[in-house]
Amino acid sequence: MAWLSTPAHGRWLEAETDRLWEFGRASRLASGGFARLDDAGRPLPGPVELWITCRMTHVYALAHLAGRPGSAALVDHGLAALTGLLHDDEHGGWFAEVEVDGTPRDTTKAAYPHAFVVLAAASATAAGRAGARTLLDEALAAQERWFWDERAGMVVEEWDRTFTHLDPYRGVNAAMHTVEAYLAAADVTGDRRWLDRALRMVGRVVHDLARGSSWRIPEHFDASWRADLEYNADTPAHPFRPYGATVGHGFEWARLTLHTRAALLARGDVTPVWLLDDAVALFDGSARDGWAVDGAPGFVYTVDWQGRPVVRERMHWVAAEAVAAAAVLHAVTGDARYDDLYATWWDYVAEHVLDRVGGSWWHELGPDNRVSRTVWAGKADIYHAVQATLVPRLPPTPALAPALAAGLLG
Repeated sequence: MAWLSTPAHGRWLEAETDRLWEFGRASRLASGGFARLDDAGRPLPGPVELWITCRMTHVYALAHLAGRPGSAALVDHGLAALTGLLHDDEHGGWFAEVEVDGTPRDTTKAAYPHAFVVLAAASATAAGRAGARTLLDEALAAQERWFWDERAGMVVEEWDRTFTHLDPYRGVNAAMHTVEAYLAAADVTGDRRWLDRALRMVGRVVHDLARGSSWRIPEHFDASWRADLEYNADTPAHPFRPYGATVGHGFEWARLTLHTRAALLARGDVTPVWLLDDAVALFDGSARDGWAVDGAPGFVYTVDWQGRPVVRERMHWVAAEAVAAAAVLHAVTGDARYDDLYATWWDYVAEHVLDRVGGSWWHELGPDNRVSRTVWAGKADIYHAVQATLVPRLPPTPALAPALAAGLLG
């Protein structure tokens, strides 16, 4: 049975999306923005983080577009934080972290959370929320002025508060989420420049770097884009900059490559053959390196440059990206093997990752598939899990929010 063409499976996905949206509502902070959540869905103490607030604004824009009552207020709550609490009125851009009283705690201006500002604003714009398009225009202007490196065809990583000092580190994780954001921005604004830039980043990371590294993506670079393959070898389980190749990023880049290809095709472009070929190869390489390679089901977090597991903990977002990539590959190719893998991996998620008592998904499991907290404490947000339940029910293009706005949800 092909799950991806079965209406009953679509209904299961819809129920799981609603379960996640319900869990995430508690992350709203009365003081502004959204909090990380603990295992029971209670806000964790700590600063208001830009990336969390953006992701939650995005997922509730999706909820509003899907007709879930009460979601619009959460979108507007996020927009208020992005135009007020988290916004740097003096120097532009957005603070990485602020205290709940509004005092800036981390004033760096990094590409990773700034990409999510674009995504949140694009999704809120698609949802028709007041002020969202103005925020999107400002976020894209920040990309143009400070983050996009035309010569490299990539984004730079991190500035200080005043946008005076640029850190020499360059990273592929930030580029990946910028691709996602630019694809959404291209759909919402109609500005072709953002699609073209997404294609350039996909070409550099997937067609050049991954293809040249046995489909294991080098993640860490210096200011001249020279790879540092030993970066963080002494802290291999870093949540954002781990050592080695990150299995989940392979799946995520494969999916984004297919979304980029679909966006080009939708505009009548002749697309490079490598877009599909490389997405297949990257997906296959990630499955080869990551799935059940240590004798137990689940995806390891990272591998070394020979494909040996380094961090064997199972992160929920890796499984989410695996099922989403399999769904898009099946939609694009019709190949039944992707449906088979999709079903296998959802079975794993259902058995081990879903928390049917406390809600949401366990964010980290150990190599024995029991709940672990070496990298992640609690259930920070619902972004990856929600998207894993929506991607299989939507076409590869446009981006999620514009697709929902167009009534394309299956």
